[in-house]
Amino acid sequence: MIKIAFCDDDLSVLNELSVLTDRYRVSHNQKIEYTVYISPLELLAAMERGTRYDILLLDVLMPGENGIEAAREIRTWDNNVKIIFLTSSAEFAVQSYAVGAYFYQLKPIWEDSFDRLLDSVLAGCARDEGDSLILKCKSGITRVSLAQLEYCEVIGRILLLHLSRGKVLESSGRLDDLSGQLLPRGGFLRPHRSYLVNMDYIQNISYRAITLFCLTEIPIPRGKYAELKNAFLEHAFQERQVTI
Repeated sequence: MIKIAFCDDDLSVLNELSVLTDRYRVSHNQKIEYTVYISPLELLAAMERGTRYDILLLDVLMPGENGIEAAREIRTWDNNVKIIFLTSSAEFAVQSYAVGAYFYQLKPIWEDSFDRLLDSVLAGCARDEGDSLILKCKSGITRVSLAQLEYCEVIGRILLLHLSRGKVLESSGRLDDLSGQLLPRGGFLRPHRSYLVNMDYIQNISYRAITLFCLTEIPIPRGKYAELKNAFLEHAFQERQVTI
């Protein structure tokens, strides 16, 4: 089920988006659920309470807080939701991409262009779903992109997920369970019972440790060097990252 939110202070636009979405989900046999908001403050309040969406369609110019400001605040909680800005002017295009906008749709919105837009963004959601996992973290239910996951470690009963750019998520899950999900997909190593590593972030493997690009060193148990080295080289050859 894809969850979409429409936020616009113009009720006629919200009605138009609802009609177009209803037509699309029937004609394309898609499971889509949508919610409408007439104020960005209403949307922000819902998301602060833990409501999450796959796609947001935000009007840029709204009273109180405009769509760009709302998107900037949303990005502090959710880096995965696809944000599409709606406006009758391209004036804010640069600002929209600064907050990670997926697309910038000019009004009026025609059915053909709306259908093409949904085709594109739903395909993007499908790709992300295949390359991500959903975890229950302190910040709520979070979708984690595998491409951004550098490594995981368990300390006591706490699972720490280290993402690119230094962000760390904390979960109460078990590393055994996470390994069971990720190892079959390929691209990950479990060099130590307390660590799980994304091989794309490995800089060096020695007899004693794996060094990541972030300079974190992960210990290698005695006797596992050859196994880990071979697994890493096989991954590198598959990804065409090896030059002889």
